[in-house]
Amino acid sequence: MEKNQPNTANHGLNMSHYWMPFTANKQFKTSPRMLVSAEGMHYTDIDGNSVLDATAGLWCCNAGHGRSEISEAVSKQIHDMDYAPSFQLGHPLAFELADKLCQLSPAGLDHVFFTNSGSESVDTALKMALAYHRANGQSTRTRFIGRELGYHGVGFGGISVGGIGNNRKTFSQQLLQGIDHLPHTLDITNNAFSRDLPPHGIEKAEILEQLITLHGAENIAAVIVEPMSGSAGVILPPAGYLARLREITQKHGILLIFDEVITAFGRVGEAFASQRWNVTPDIITAAKAINNGAIPMGAVFVSNTIHDTCMDAPEGMIEFFHGYTYSGHPVAAASALATLAIYENEQLFARAKSLESYFEQAVHSLKGLPNVIDIRNTGLVGGIQFSPSDKGVGKRGYGIFDHCFRHGTLVRATGDIIALSPPLIVEKSHIDQMVNSLADAIVAVG
Repeated sequence: MEKNQPNTANHGLNMSHYWMPFTANKQFKTSPRMLVSAEGMHYTDIDGNSVLDATAGLWCCNAGHGRSEISEAVSKQIHDMDYAPSFQLGHPLAFELADKLCQLSPAGLDHVFFTNSGSESVDTALKMALAYHRANGQSTRTRFIGRELGYHGVGFGGISVGGIGNNRKTFSQQLLQGIDHLPHTLDITNNAFSRDLPPHGIEKAEILEQLITLHGAENIAAVIVEPMSGSAGVILPPAGYLARLREITQKHGILLIFDEVITAFGRVGEAFASQRWNVTPDIITAAKAINNGAIPMGAVFVSNTIHDTCMDAPEGMIEFFHGYTYSGHPVAAASALATLAIYENEQLFARAKSLESYFEQAVHSLKGLPNVIDIRNTGLVGGIQFSPSDKGVGKRGYGIFDHCFRHGTLVRATGDIIALSPPLIVEKSHIDQMVNSLADAIVAVG
């Protein structure tokens, strides 16, 4: 069979072989958006244009780009030891990193298991929940409850508990059994243009009691939610909602898992969203900003109760039959340690909180522009939702995203929602630029 003919529309690159993730490949390759370097708050595209990063890459680069502290740590570590196996062996950096991370994590979550991505963190958390209940003599607890519009990665476990239709429908016959979903908390009718946590919607947590009545608490292992949904378009928890989920799960002996892959490490003004909103789950998943996106890495934070129960195994026996070739990878660990030092030295979590009010005022200034039907914000996160174009759902959002990029600002489109999540080093002038760029795009696209 003859291979695809090269597409050399962009600087002589053969673009025919790379199958891009979560991308309209044919559309992209017709008019590519290519990045070649990054420093501080900006990318540089292949044509030499500066592009303001209003997305921290993909919720990853909270300390900004081109941090020499991270690249030097990576260079040193890859020279000293490029790889070390983590099965029945260890290396110091993984233990040092675990200690540093658990100094940041909520009280009582004092153990961490390393993964390589958010997707792996979620599947690990689900397996931990099952392992805990089995070790605790409650092996009938096998059901999971996710939430509509939730995103928990692309492993079969993650898309099973996730609630985004396009991620699920192709694989619907292969998803995990015994899964239910809570209703999502997006309520534009009652909460449009609210600031920080929306006032209406706590009653949606009560659906959990109905699911428990239906299936029996003795059959439910865990509830997993994002404190703030990102991939579905910055959907915030109603005031009191997360605390109510915690009350219900604790009452029935069900584990509560917070997927903090996008919210951990300062995005909402604290190390973890659970700390910002004062609700401590049993398990937290993390990735992305754990090492500023430098090397693939994720982590699962687990309560002392879960850890200690699972460690109750005969001497010399593996307690948890799970792990990855690259768990606690030495180079990834080095980059994470350097990243945590930046967060601490520059007080970036507190900085995010100090800029929250200015950021809020800026993004809400877009209210009243054509087709804007809602604006949502918390910490350094903003979501602007548009009415769909008569050309189809998502067309308006994509048009605004593309216009912004072509005019020097990178935002993120998810359907007809534009998400902003700038690096925590952002200055007020950058916030002004990204909002002005968005305003221009909104008017231009119509």
